[in-house]
Amino acid sequence: QAQLVESGGGLVQAGDSLTLSCTNSLHGASRYAMGWFRQAPGKEREFVAGIAWNGGLMTYADFVKGRFTISRDNDKNTVYLQMDNLEPEDTAIYYCAASDTALPVRETDRYDYWGQGAQVTVSS
Repeated sequence: QAQLVESGGGLVQAGDSLTLSCTNSLHGASRYAMGWFRQAPGKEREFVAGIAWNGGLMTYADFVKGRFTISRDNDKNTVYLQMDNLEPEDTAIYYCAASDTALPVRETDRYDYWGQGAQVTVSS
C-alpha cells in the first residue's frame, strides 16, 4: 500500500495556480519533515520546498521566487504545495517525500519515503 500519495496535478496555462496535496499514511506521520521535489524530462530530480514536522519552518528553492507555498495539516496527515503564477518551465512530475528528521532538508538522499508523483503541465 502506497504510503505517500500525491494528487491535484493537471494541465494549466501559464499564470494559473494549482495546489498539490500529499496524503501521508506512514506510522507517526506527523513527526516527519516533508518535502516536494520535481523532475522534468531529461533532468535530475530537484528540490522545490520543504517543511518541518510541526510546520514551523519552511524552505524553498531559489527558483520558486515566492510563487509557491508549502504547508501541512497534521490533523489530516496532508502536505500541500500551492503554486501560483505557474510558468511553462514548471512542467514536471512533482513528488512528495518524507524525511525522518524534524527540520526540512534539501538533499534527495535525506528522504526516506517517496510518492509516485503527480504530473503538472503548464502550457504557454
